[in-house]
Amino acid sequence: MATRFRFRLQALLKLRKSLEEEAQRRLAKEISLFREIEGRIAGLQAEHGRTLQTRRAPQGGFVDLAQWKAIDRYLLVLEHRIQTAQEERRDAEKRVQTARRALTQAHQAHLTLVRLKERRQEAHDLEALHEEIRNLDEIAVLRHRFNTQMKSLSIKEVSP
Repeated sequence: MATRFRFRLQALLKLRKSLEEEAQRRLAKEISLFREIEGRIAGLQAEHGRTLQTRRAPQGGFVDLAQWKAIDRYLLVLEHRIQTAQEERRDAEKRVQTARRALTQAHQAHLTLVRLKERRQEAHDLEALHEEIRNLDEIAVLRHRFNTQMKSLSIKEVSP
């Protein structure tokens, strides 16, 4: 009877699988942060557009210079926040790319061990098949010898 297949690197395979799952979670987190920053930029740009609309004065109307200055200062603050958020977006995009590379490496490391396990499983199965064939051949030879001995004994008993 052939022995049961046992992959000696099973613990390492589990470790690499967990590292791959951790890399997936890290990538998901980085993508979430990236999308959050993009949403914040979109909100700031929308606010900038709305503020520009409030700066318009009706035709023939009066312009309140104090309000105009306040709106300009607010627009400068918004532009500064947009620039800061765009820098954060670039940094977040770099982190997403790094996380993607880490996931790719973890996935490749995991797949390498999976393929190794499959090859060793196939080799074990092939060896078990060869052993079974050898055992069946040996049984066939023994059965043939036993049957020929029985025939020779039965012939001798019948002949006086």
